[in-house]
Formats: sequence, structure tokens, C-alpha cells
Amino acid sequence: MLGESGLQVPASVLSRSQAGLPQAIEAVRGFPVVLKMLQGTQGTGVMLLDTPISLESVMETLQGLDQDVIIQQFIAESSGNDYRAFVVGDKIVAAMMRKAAPGEFRANIHRGGQGSTIKLPPTFAKAAIRASRALGLDVAGVDLIASRRGPLILEANSSPGFEGIEKATGLNLAGAIIDRMTEVASGARTTSEQISRKTSPRGTAAHSRMK
Repeated sequence: MLGESGLQVPASVLSRSQAGLPQAIEAVRGFPVVLKMLQGTQGTGVMLLDTPISLESVMETLQGLDQDVIIQQFIAESSGNDYRAFVVGDKIVAAMMRKAAPGEFRANIHRGGQGSTIKLPPTFAKAAIRASRALGLDVAGVDLIASRRGPLILEANSSPGFEGIEKATGLNLAGAIIDRMTEVASGARTTSEQISRKTSPRGTAAHSRMK
């Protein structure tokens, strides 16, 4: 869906078995590769693998646990750094850069990464908002990385945690979400009232005016 919306993502392959691994590796531009379980949070289930033997071993283990995985291109120039954009409605209400702990390639705060407030470059901000729209999300945590071909979308979280980014930016993101909920609810009430007025029987409308 992101690709069809014209957004750039790292080359990715969904795999259900070890069959076709050579083709999958070729599709993601060779080793090293990032292996991701389909379900995970805070960096859990994300691995960096350097050789066919290590990939086959991990794949065998995960398949024994009935887990499908994503094999993804490793973007070396961004290793250990990414951006988190917190999108509410059509606006980025907060953004931070995350830097991984020494020896770690995942920049997640819960993996020891450090977050610092940042003003996103315009191309990154535009990509984050477009990603949120493409997936129909009103609240999203969009993770991006820098590459030689511009910003790449790593993922868009539909239920993003905001403890780390609130701490890094000093902003009240819970309040921003509540404000958006209020705005949407108010718009829904207005639309409902408009429909009600248009569909009310004439006699009811006249009766209301007489009263």
C-alpha cells in the first residue's frame, strides 16, 4: 500500500518457508539482511543476519514456531539511526531522531536507544503524513530512515507508544490525541445534525418553529 502510494520503502519479501530463499536474498539486494517477525514491538523480533547459514538457521527455528517473516533490505548508511514522526490527523505533532546504543543496530528506545527532538526535513515530514493517509490512520507513529535515494518508510504504527517521544520532546501527545478525538467527534455530530434536519418531516420542522 505504501509503495502503491508512491512512497519509498526498503526492498522487502514476505516468506513462509525456506523455499526460494536465494531469490528472496537477491530481491533485497543481498546480505546482510534484516529479518522481522510479523508481530513484535519495541524492536523485539528484528534481527540482522550476515550469512546464508545464519538466515537458514533462524528461518528454520521461526517456521517451527509457525511464524511468517519479512526479509528486508539493510540500509547501511542509516544503521543505528532513524526518525519517529508522530502524526495526528494531517499534522506532525512531534518528531525525534533515535540513535541506537553502541553495538546495536536497532534504534528503539526500549533497546537502549536515545531520542532527541528534531525538526524533520520537509521531505521526511511529507513522507510521514502521506504514509499515514495511505493506511487510513488518524494517529500514527511513522518510522523513517535516511538513504541515498531519500527518506524510506520503515513502518507505520497504528497504536504507537508515546512515552519515549514525550520525554524526548517535552510535548503532551496524549493531549494532542484527545484534541483530535474531540475535533472528529464534533464534526460527526455536526454532520449528524445536518442529515437530521434534511430528513425531518416537514410537519415536524413546522411544529418546531411554532414552538
